[in-house]
Amino acid sequence: MIFTETPLVSAFLIRPERRVDERGYFARTFCDEEFAANGLPTVVRQCNSSFNLLKGTVRGMHFQQAPMAEAKLVRCTRGSVFDVMIDLRPDSPTFCHWYGAELTAENGHALFIPEDFAHGFQTLTDASEVFYQMFAPYSPEHVDGVRWDDSAFGLNWPLPVSSIAARDQAFRLMRERRG
Repeated sequence: MIFTETPLVSAFLIRPERRVDERGYFARTFCDEEFAANGLPTVVRQCNSSFNLLKGTVRGMHFQQAPMAEAKLVRCTRGSVFDVMIDLRPDSPTFCHWYGAELTAENGHALFIPEDFAHGFQTLTDASEVFYQMFAPYSPEHVDGVRWDDSAFGLNWPLPVSSIAARDQAFRLMRERRG
C-alpha cells in the first residue's frame, strides 16, 4: 500500500499496490503493521457498506462525538464517489479545512479519516457502493454531523444534489456550534 498524507494533518489517501497477471490483480487493502508504521489505528471494530441508487446522492457530513469518536477507512467497491472529510479538531492547523478525492471501484483508492473529522460523499454514478472499516463501534447517542452545504467549509460538490436524507439537511451550521 502507498500512504500519501493529504493536506489535512493525520489524514491519508491510501493506494493499493496491485500485482497484475493474466487473471487480473491482487492487492492488499489493509495491514495492521503498515497502518501502525504510519501512526494509524490497527484494530477494526466494525465494517459497513452503503449502496446508493442515484448519481448525485450526498451522504454526510457525519461523525461521532467523544468518547466514541471514530476513525474510518473508506473505499468505493462499485461505481464511483467523491469522498470528503472535514477537520473538526479546534486545535488543528487545518481546522475547518476539507479534502476530497474520487474513489472508484477501478482505482481502488481509500481514504483514512481520523477521529474528529466529519465524513461524507457524493455519488458520481448510479448504483454505487461504499465500504467502511470503522475503528470504533457505532454509538447512536454519539452520532452527530455538520451541514453538507455549510459555507464555513466551502465544499465544492461536483454534481447537483439528487438525493439527501432529511437528517443530513438538519445538521447545525458551524456558526451555531461555536456560539
